[in-house]
Amino acid sequence: MKIGKLNAIIILGLVAIIGILIAQLLWTKQAYSLEEKKFSQKVHIALLEVARKLYEGTNHDLPSENPVVKVSNDYYIVNVNNDFEPDVLEFYLKGEFEKSDIHTDFEYAMYNCQSDEMVYGDYVSSSVKSKEKKTVYFPKHKNLVYYFAIRFPNETTYLFSSLKFWFFLSGALIIILLVYVYSIVTILQQKKYSELQRDFINNMTHEFKTPLSSILLASNYLSKQPQISEDEKLHKYTNIIISQSNKLNSHIGEILSIAKSDSVPLTMDKKRISVLTVLNEVVENMQLKHETLTISIKAEKDVFILADAFHFTNIVYNLIDNSIKYCDGKPSITVKISEENGMLKMDFADNGIGIPQNKLSDIFDKFYRIPNKLSNEVTGFGLGLYYVKKICTLHGWKISARNNPDKGITVTLTIPIR
Repeated sequence: MKIGKLNAIIILGLVAIIGILIAQLLWTKQAYSLEEKKFSQKVHIALLEVARKLYEGTNHDLPSENPVVKVSNDYYIVNVNNDFEPDVLEFYLKGEFEKSDIHTDFEYAMYNCQSDEMVYGDYVSSSVKSKEKKTVYFPKHKNLVYYFAIRFPNETTYLFSSLKFWFFLSGALIIILLVYVYSIVTILQQKKYSELQRDFINNMTHEFKTPLSSILLASNYLSKQPQISEDEKLHKYTNIIISQSNKLNSHIGEILSIAKSDSVPLTMDKKRISVLTVLNEVVENMQLKHETLTISIKAEKDVFILADAFHFTNIVYNLIDNSIKYCDGKPSITVKISEENGMLKMDFADNGIGIPQNKLSDIFDKFYRIPNKLSNEVTGFGLGLYYVKKICTLHGWKISARNNPDKGITVTLTIPIR
């Protein structure tokens, strides 16, 4: 994915999440306003019913105009124009608030026209446990004679508690946004480190190849000189230089090809190839290099698969070469080919030193080498099995490894038969 496209996706995702979060906050604010309006209406109806009950049994009629006045969000006054008892008022208030489903603390007070002051009634708590006495300020009303006032000191908290779901949803969206931002920052950092690593590998391999080519040219020239070829020791040392230089050159080429494949996707030239033909060619070459090597191929018939011949040959070579490297005795490898449910299975079983069970899942990682008694003796960069895994993934194949019951490991390729 190009960096421009990645940035566009990141920005679009960020804008989408922020947009959803803003919309959620606006919905929450609107829900709070609706809940506040609903609460005010319920209080208004309950207080109107209390006023009507206070007029019952008296010679006065309920005023034609609305006796309930909302002074502020949590403060209401009710004009009754009639004398009443505090205990009766509290009884009516509790009953009507219960009917109207109003479950929050309130405090009421009555205006005493003789003393021209507000006479505090009582603080009524919605919780049985909390029966503390609180002092709430009740301002006087200039034009009324007989009235009582109600305050809801915890109205805001009460309304917020009724919107728990909305706040939970908003909190969840904020957490998602933070996780998204953190993930994007991490991805960009990893991408930056990956590019630095790839650039370093490219520069390193190119810098190594130039002096190595000079060493190979000089060594090949020296090996052809009469003085060197006639001297057994000098000829031997020259061949060692050439051999090790070629090995180093192949390792550098392997690193460079892996680095390139990470930045530019490998293209697979898939063709119908014979599995046994490739196996026999690789086995023949490997037995020429390793005289003590024993390889047996178990297959009932030849099988044809759709694959890139070059990369498939490299897979087989790498798997067999790995089995030889990590064997502390005479290497013996068995390649078993079988068909199961339309899938071809190739088992590469060896008699090597094996792999700890907790390390099996790591052997296909890039630059990973398992620390063991042969890891210091075996040359390599931990790219062989990474390359094998990469090619299998590009083909749509599966690869797995398991320890054998007695000794060594078995690497299994699972390939669809077409």
